[in-house]
Amino acid sequence: MAEEELQIEEGGKKGNMMLIIIIAVVVIVGGAAAYFFLFAGGDEPAAEQLEQTEEAAAAEAPAANADVGTALYVAMPRPFVFNVPGSGRDRLVQIKVQLLVRGSDNEELAKTHIPLIEGTLLQVFSTANADDLVTEAGKIELREQSVSEVQRVLQDIVGSEVVERVLFTGFVMQ
Repeated sequence: MAEEELQIEEGGKKGNMMLIIIIAVVVIVGGAAAYFFLFAGGDEPAAEQLEQTEEAAAAEAPAANADVGTALYVAMPRPFVFNVPGSGRDRLVQIKVQLLVRGSDNEELAKTHIPLIEGTLLQVFSTANADDLVTEAGKIELREQSVSEVQRVLQDIVGSEVVERVLFTGFVMQ
């Protein structure tokens, strides 16, 4: 009996060793196959398509960029904090604003006239209603009013619409 138990233990060790070897081989072969499928293969057509796309974009870019400069963002130095009346109660609103301008000339003009822009935005924001600002449509309308007023004021002062868009980067209402 002792001999049978000894043979079973030796057979079990050999079986475990074979199982470990088989699992290791499967993992290595699977890894090699995954590497082959992910990293090997036709890069040439993708490179050719990329070159064609870049050439087409380069051909269209001078015509499009002739009148439109690089998009630059001018951040207002501090968020706007103001009260708005609502049907139930008054609400406190905080809006962080950035201005989208095109070209470095417009960026400098916007930075120069930040106090004027802040005053204009505060006037527009003070006409808002809390019930309107709760909805997405109300926020969009406020943003559109902000753009038109800022452009109007800068048109009067500078002679051009310096700001293309007014972006709300933070909007909190309590």
